Amino acid sequence: MVLKEFTKGEVAKASYAKWTFEHAKAGDLVCLPINLVGSINSNIRTGQDATETFFGLHRYEVLQRPQYARLQIGTVMGDRQTIFPREVGALSKVPYAEPTWLTAGYHSPYYRDHHRAFQKFLRTFVDEVLFPDAQALQEKGKKPGKAVFDALASLNIHAMRLGPGEHLKGRTLMNGTVKPEEFDCFHELIMAQEMSRIHARGYHDGVAGGTAIGLPAIKNFAQSPLREKILEEVMDGKKLVCLAISEAFAGSDVASTRTFAKKSVDGTYYTVTGTKKWITNGHFADYFVTGCRTEKGMIVLLIERGEGVETKHINITYGPASGTAFVTFDQVKVPVENVLGPDNGGGLIVILSNFNHERWAMCCSSVGAQRLIVEECLKWTTQRKVFGKPLNSQAVIRSKLSAMIARVESAHAWLESITYQMCQMSYKQQSALLAGHVKFILES
Repeated sequence: MVLKEFTKGEVAKASYAKWTFEHAKAGDLVCLPINLVGSINSNIRTGQDATETFFGLHRYEVLQRPQYARLQIGTVMGDRQTIFPREVGALSKVPYAEPTWLTAGYHSPYYRDHHRAFQKFLRTFVDEVLFPDAQALQEKGKKPGKAVFDALASLNIHAMRLGPGEHLKGRTLMNGTVKPEEFDCFHELIMAQEMSRIHARGYHDGVAGGTAIGLPAIKNFAQSPLREKILEEVMDGKKLVCLAISEAFAGSDVASTRTFAKKSVDGTYYTVTGTKKWITNGHFADYFVTGCRTEKGMIVLLIERGEGVETKHINITYGPASGTAFVTFDQVKVPVENVLGPDNGGGLIVILSNFNHERWAMCCSSVGAQRLIVEECLKWTTQRKVFGKPLNSQAVIRSKLSAMIARVESAHAWLESITYQMCQMSYKQQSALLAGHVKFILES
């Protein structure tokens, strides 16, 4: 659509509710309802320039939403562009919005050219595919569409979220930006942080968050050929997994689990009865990695959705798109071949060792999300005016910002140090030596 160019005199004489202000395409003439520009008492008149009033209340991204973008009716002659949004796939130019290894002039011993290519490709994918879908579905309580899961599978993102290993051999990772033998824990860190940029926490977990924390237990403890079958189904985007450990009666106190698995007389199957709560992706998962109590102690069973398995959606505060569920197992029969790890009460080892990788991934996502918060705060305190000056001219605000930045930078530096250790250690060594470090950074 070709937009008409107006002079400032024509705008001033407008007989209906029009205002001009500079945003992504500075000088756009937009017809906006008064309650979007400001309150009824803001003294905004038709034809008046409401730039300062508008941007004292809103970010320019508001105008990019479909319901407001359609209100653009023209441009204002002589106005120049002053706000330049980040281009798709590009790095932010806001200080501290990116880790130092992505900041011009800085160096890092951890990252190679394939890490940088990997990050650039993934940033573009997140901007073009995940972000718009997340914004559309975050509050609707729907899981990402099949097209998104197919796109994730085509890039082998499901497989890469398991970390480096034999499961990647023969697969083309991120359109060939990294070879399977090159893939390491730093690629996984990059992936977690880039995917946290969608500004939709519930959707973020909805994009196979349950699979990311549940599938490692299958990879590391399931028997063949069950392991190969499940890995292929999930990595190809055909099935989803969730981790079903928490109960209303037992959260972090895993040993207090009440879900009970009774072994049959002939020893061929278990009968599982009990409930699980706050299970991420549980509402639409196909498989449940389930912690159970037996007469001998704890075991972990892989339970397939079917007869006796019922899930009820829990509408949690960070967004219903995560598919968080209350899960009921009513006399569910599970073959003994579906036991993950020891069958003699050693399931606690499976659960706790899996927690280490899960918590590390949470650290990666959290630090990435915290950078977004720092970026948004820096932009807003520069834009928002109080007492006739930008908000960041206030010493107390600068103090708060510096404290935020210090926490993010220190957490990221520690996270990279831990990630380097993970690259040098076996799975068992990570569980034995890094659990405390990961827990501390998660709580820092």
